[in-house]
Amino acid sequence: MDHSQWFGQNMRIGELAKQTAVSRDTIRFYERHGLITSRPSASPSNNYRIYSEDAALTLDLIREAQAAGFTLAELRQFITTLQNSSDPDFDSDAFLDRKIAEVERTIAQSRRFLRTLRQTKDALNITD
Repeated sequence: MDHSQWFGQNMRIGELAKQTAVSRDTIRFYERHGLITSRPSASPSNNYRIYSEDAALTLDLIREAQAAGFTLAELRQFITTLQNSSDPDFDSDAFLDRKIAEVERTIAQSRRFLRTLRQTKDALNITD
C-alpha cells in the first residue's frame, strides 16, 4: 500500500482506519499490545489520539507478518527490535533466521499442496 501521500501528516484513528483498511478496534488492540503508538491531541478540549504515518506503515508490516505466521508476541518482539535494535537481551539475527526458516517451510508445504491440487484437478478432468 502506498502511504507516501501522508508523510509528515498526523491522523486520528478514523483516518488511519480508512487509509489502512484496518478497523478502529483492531488499531486499538494493536496499541494496547504495544505494536503501534499514538499521542494525545494538542487540543486540551478533546481526548483524541493522534497517529503518525509510521503507524500506517507498521499496520502494513503487521498484516504481512501475520500472514507469514507471526504470533502477537513475535510481532511485538519484531517491531520492538526494528525500533530499537540495540537491545542486548534479544538476538535479532537468530529470531529472524528462525522466522525465515518457518516461512520457507510454509512456502514449501504450500507448493507441495498446490501440486497435489493441480494433479487432482488434472485426474478429475481425464475422460476415457
